[in-house]
Parts: sequence; structure tokens; C-alpha cells
Amino acid sequence: MKLSVLYYSKSGNTKRMARAIGAGAQSVEGVEVGVFPLERVDQEFVKESACVLLGTPAYLASMAGTVKNWLEIQARSCSLAGKLGGAFATADYVHGGGDMAVQGILTHFMVLGMVVYSGGGSWGKPYIHLGPVAISEELERYRPIFTAYGERMAKKSKELFG
Repeated sequence: MKLSVLYYSKSGNTKRMARAIGAGAQSVEGVEVGVFPLERVDQEFVKESACVLLGTPAYLASMAGTVKNWLEIQARSCSLAGKLGGAFATADYVHGGGDMAVQGILTHFMVLGMVVYSGGGSWGKPYIHLGPVAISEELERYRPIFTAYGERMAKKSKELFG
């Protein structure tokens, strides 16, 4: 089963968290993970993926314009309908809009026909209600949460899609 982690990163923070998610997903037996910046998405890999996760830095309490543009234009060519979807973000500071950026991505995913999931509190700690958000000054502190998120999403994908 394939799982794709897509991201846009200007400073490198979102890229680092995307890789942490990929490592967590890769730890699940039988899961092949592709981690791609939006500028170089492997559309065939994404089309074959049961799960697609999308990450963004938070800008002005929302997703980056590059991510919104990708969702509105290029996402349709990746056959996302019916796939499991999730989102993650990085932000420069607490209350910088990371949760809103995640929620915006999840809303777009639903409009595109995806099934969205985060695990909420069902997995126990660390709780990840909408999707993980890392604060740039403490990026490494958040890495275990992002790794757990990748693992959880891979496990749910296998449960749903075998």
C-alpha cells in the first residue's frame, strides 16, 4: 500500500516535519512512502496511494498560497477522491494559524471527495485532533508527534484499504 506525503516549504521547517511523518508511516509494515514537495509531485505515485497527507507553513492564519493553488488546480489530476486524507502545518508562533491552515486543507480534501482522518483522541497521547502543528522555534520538540501521526495514518490506511 502506498502513502504520499506532500508539502510546501519555504524555510525548510515543513519539509523536516514531512520527513518525520514519512518516517512514521514507513515504520508500518507493508507501507511504501513517497515524500514530495509540491513542485515535484510524482502524480502516478499519488494516484496509486491509499492515503495522501498535505503540509503547509501557516501564513496569515491560513495555508500558503502555493498550497491553495495546488489544491484548486493540480490536485484534481492526482485522483484524490476516495483516498484517506490528512493535513499538517508549521507556524512561527503559537496561535499563528496552524490549526486553521490544517482545517483549510481538510475542507478542500472533503470537497475533492476524500475521507479525512486524524485519529483525534482515539489513539491516546499525543492527541492530534485536526492534524499536527509544529512551532518553528521548537521544531525538534514536535518531531515525535509528527512521526506518530505518520504511523497512525499508515495504520488507518491499511485498516481501510488493506
